[in-house]
Amino acid sequence: MLFVADVNRALRFYIDMLGFEKRWHEGDGAGKVCQVNRAECEIILCEDATRRDKARLFVELTGDGLSALRREIVERSVPSEKSWWGYDVIKIVDPDGNELLFPSAE
Repeated sequence: MLFVADVNRALRFYIDMLGFEKRWHEGDGAGKVCQVNRAECEIILCEDATRRDKARLFVELTGDGLSALRREIVERSVPSEKSWWGYDVIKIVDPDGNELLFPSAE
C-alpha cells in the first residue's frame, strides 16, 4: 500500500505515465482507496493527507515487461534515473515521493 495525498492525481500518474490499469476504486470511483495493476504487480493507493510516509517499492518485470517500460518512459517523458541498490535499477518517484525501483538487468 502506498499512501498518497490525492488518490485521483496518483491514479493519473500510475495509469497515464506508468501504464498501470485501474483494477478497482472504492465508492464507485469516488473513494479514497483504489488498486492499480501492471502485469503481476498490484499496488493499492490510499489517500491519507496526514500520512507523511514515503515508500520504496521494488517491482520486478519480465524481460519483455522491462523493455516495454523503458520504451514507455521515453515515449511519455517519465522522469526516471538509473540508480544502484545492490544491482542496477531504474528509479521512478511518484508525485507523493514514493520510490519505485525496477531491476534493470542489462
